[in-house]
Amino acid sequence: MLKLGVAYHGNRMLRHVREDMLDIIRHNFNLVVHMLSHNDWDRHKNIMKEIVEISYDAGLEVWIDNWGLGGPPGDKSHFLSYYPDAHQVYSNGNIDPIRVCLNNKNFRKFTKEWIDVVEFTGAKSIFWDEPHLVGLDMENGKPKIWSCRCETCQKLFEEKYGKKMPTEFTSEVEEFRIHTVVDYFREVTAYSKSKGMYNAVCVMLGASHGINLETIDRISALDTLDNVGSDPYWIGHKDVNPYQFVYEATGKNLEICNRFNKDHNIWIQCFGVPRGREEEIIYATEAAYDAGARTILAWGFYGSDANDYRARNPELTWKVMGDAMSRILNRERNTNLDKYRKLVK
Repeated sequence: MLKLGVAYHGNRMLRHVREDMLDIIRHNFNLVVHMLSHNDWDRHKNIMKEIVEISYDAGLEVWIDNWGLGGPPGDKSHFLSYYPDAHQVYSNGNIDPIRVCLNNKNFRKFTKEWIDVVEFTGAKSIFWDEPHLVGLDMENGKPKIWSCRCETCQKLFEEKYGKKMPTEFTSEVEEFRIHTVVDYFREVTAYSKSKGMYNAVCVMLGASHGINLETIDRISALDTLDNVGSDPYWIGHKDVNPYQFVYEATGKNLEICNRFNKDHNIWIQCFGVPRGREEEIIYATEAAYDAGARTILAWGFYGSDANDYRARNPELTWKVMGDAMSRILNRERNTNLDKYRKLVK
């Protein structure tokens, strides 16, 4: 089945949600990704349950995004106001003011409590959004300054390697960062899987995010993770052909998924789109489909009009998004129709 999805956030008013879910369907989507932030947990828990019900009633598949739970992407982590010792700490001793250490035991417990809230809403799928550690001052693909080197990480590093954690970026530090991301997902996806939930993740490639091919391989090897994706956002890269950029990135993503027998998700950039470049959404979407992707999602609803990073012309961006999805939906329908016709000839 061709799954066409869009991220939806910035609104918790149910009368608008009902109309927006129908608008999403009119724009040829059949899946919606809802954010469930810490603020939603505290202030909109029952509203989120109704939003999920409205989405299902409209015929949409629902994924729930862990938006800002541990910091970016998304909100600053509210968890840190309760556990100020849980900040990520850089190798130079500076504290990251908004990001949580993935090795913090209280944060892992907190994540499981968040999963309980997802279960309460009635959603059946979790979308783990761009997990990462931070790397700064990149040189030859390696960060000079990196996280996390908090007291917890230093203790775990010493237990693992039998020596103190260095401040320079060594191969052992790189391995430890990979282990940190993978071990967090091992624990939290095992918990959600025990509740019968579907687990999807989207990763950003690059040493500055603590994610390299080995990290993706090891995340993909987790039997509790069902779907591995990426977001080849081309706007912001200089002199990039959007079709080629998305096609090549999608191919790499699918190769990993095929190797580990995982589903996939590929994201199309529909935010921060400059005026006059809306048509690139068509080319990027076709590229993802041509490369073999069949779960293609857009960030975000109505050109992300509710955010400062919105497309400069949200109305046209939303129209082109619908056109892009219509094109590949019709291609899929024609392919299937050809198969059925051959059966009766």
